[in-house]
Amino acid sequence: MELVDLLNPNAIKVIGQVSSKKRLFKDIGEVAESAYGLAAPAILDALLDRESLGPTGVGHGVALPHARVDGIDRVVGIFLRLEKPMDFDSVDRLPVDLVFALLAPLGCGVEHLRALALVSRTMRDASLCAKLRSNDDAAILHAILTEGPASQAA
Repeated sequence: MELVDLLNPNAIKVIGQVSSKKRLFKDIGEVAESAYGLAAPAILDALLDRESLGPTGVGHGVALPHARVDGIDRVVGIFLRLEKPMDFDSVDRLPVDLVFALLAPLGCGVEHLRALALVSRTMRDASLCAKLRSNDDAAILHAILTEGPASQAA
């Protein structure tokens, strides 16, 4: 599995400012609806339910919200770069500006965990995150996220 398999180029967006997690999750739902044909209200509800179990802000300005949703046949990703970082109750208490959301089918087990591990490893790369933060073009952000590990090191 590679990020290119999870992330549709139309599922990437740069957002100026977000007022709350609920608004962010609504934005994720809207992107998922336009990129994958999923129901935005169901995405919002699933992400809010998952977040109620504990914050998905993993530190260093990165959040990895994820949820299982009905009506989806494979794991898909949505990437948002926030121009103005927001409080996310992250483990390190730093605001979040890079959000990589994962949505998985209800019955999906190991595939969802593999995707989450892949995204987590990718987003721990400080140089990759720096590249993401310095670009606001969705096509460039997609290329940065989906280029191979050898290219990321360059």
